[in-house]
Amino acid sequence: MTATYAKFAELRDAIGKTDRAIATEIGISENTLYDWKAGRYKPKLDKIKKLADYFGVSIEAFLEDT
Repeated sequence: MTATYAKFAELRDAIGKTDRAIATEIGISENTLYDWKAGRYKPKLDKIKKLADYFGVSIEAFLEDT
């Protein structure tokens, strides 16, 4: 699991939404989230920016420990 997905999961759980709901709302595929979770690849900066904007946190919050 990537550090980005771990942070995503923490923030997702705090607002009580599913991966699918958030993926739909921010315009990324649910498979992308699963690939992050499985550690198949690290997210690109544009996707991290979408997550940061959605959750109202800095990009750096997702880059820590990567």
